[in-house]
Amino acid sequence: MDGGRGRPADSGRMTLPALAEEVVTAYLRAVDDEAPGLVEGLYLEGSVALGDFRPRTSDIDFVAVTATPPEGAATAALERVHERLLAHRPRPFFDGVYLTWDDLRRGPDITGPRPRCHEGRFHPGTDGTAPAGPVTWRTLAGHGTTLRGPEPAGLDLWHDPRALAVWTDDNLDRYWRRLCDRASRPFGLWGQAALGGYGTVWIVTGVTRLHFTLATGDITSKEGACRHALEAFPPRWHRVVEEALRIRRADRALPTLTGLLGDMTEFLPSGSGRERRSLYRTPWARRRDVLAFAGTVIADAHRLHAGRPG
Repeated sequence: MDGGRGRPADSGRMTLPALAEEVVTAYLRAVDDEAPGLVEGLYLEGSVALGDFRPRTSDIDFVAVTATPPEGAATAALERVHERLLAHRPRPFFDGVYLTWDDLRRGPDITGPRPRCHEGRFHPGTDGTAPAGPVTWRTLAGHGTTLRGPEPAGLDLWHDPRALAVWTDDNLDRYWRRLCDRASRPFGLWGQAALGGYGTVWIVTGVTRLHFTLATGDITSKEGACRHALEAFPPRWHRVVEEALRIRRADRALPTLTGLLGDMTEFLPSGSGRERRSLYRTPWARRRDVLAFAGTVIADAHRLHAGRPG
């Protein structure tokens, strides 16, 4: 592996969406200016790697690899890099984690706190927060896009399907069931967000992506999750899945008040045929189906996990 560290990605790498290419180029230029030689590997995961990047609503998710955990001057340099990048282009967010080659080999349970970037803001990794879960390692192994360093197939990557399944099953309750409980309270923040397109896509695809992982052991995109749901669940749920897919493809739903207000126009008749863009008559009816569907998916995902051998 040492022989591949620091090398540029092969010229035959996949073609990135133009916006992602611009952001990645700006990042590499900035990090090489601020800390030459620090970032030895750079890989994309998330929607770009999974072929589901939406310029207006997607983030660009990365894993950057260093020889040792960044500290002191290196951490300060990375903070300047992400400040420069955020000033250059606030969206899409360039979010991810800084791991070492040893971290990739040892896996998430052994890896200590590491620097990361969330919603464009750099965090030095001193708060004790786990840097990433098993999904990061599985996505990198199966779908990672190489921008610098060896291809994932040439890395000594941690691989533990059982740990991935256990983490996924736990996340269904630890994050998603709790979020759905909040979304069921009509006057709460998530209760309002779930009325909009962003909340619809986030919840419907979020729980279904985890269902897909428990069903297949692999990782899928938001659109892939919708396709999986249409095959895995009965027609009773197809309308809410098609609604999430429609909103995802429209690439307009953002977690902002402006985005939420804009979503409400989808329920108003328009055009010569006076048709609604939404498949639902009201946002409240849609939210009911979103939450009911999420409960069904979570229950079935737990069933899949309980039926796993060993």
